[in-house]
Amino acid sequence: MRLLLDTNTVLWTSRQPSSLSPAAKAILTDRDTERIISAVTPWELCIKAGTGKLPAALPLIAAFDQVVTALSASELPITRRHAILAGQLPWEHKDPFDRMLAAQALSEGLTLLTKDRIFSSRPDLRVMW
Repeated sequence: MRLLLDTNTVLWTSRQPSSLSPAAKAILTDRDTERIISAVTPWELCIKAGTGKLPAALPLIAAFDQVVTALSASELPITRRHAILAGQLPWEHKDPFDRMLAAQALSEGLTLLTKDRIFSSRPDLRVMW
């Protein structure tokens, strides 16, 4: 399975594994799972840490390369195709980070590993938790 990890999933995997669901823990430890982290994730963490909304992200940001390595994850850059799709998604949800994750999952054929229920409002998006 090819999984795109939501920002919270990356944060919890690294700093609060008890926040992960049993299914999320199982799929993340499965050797056949391809774990992918979007370039939007460190961007979101930096923005939210900088505004004071997520101070717990600061150590994660400082060690982000090690986090990616520890998760045996690959990185997914943001392409213009992703940006166009994120901007044109017919979806009332306005959060740019969530829109980008949805666009990347859709355009790359990935399953999004997230607890955030807003993604379930898109029937074309494969979501797992």
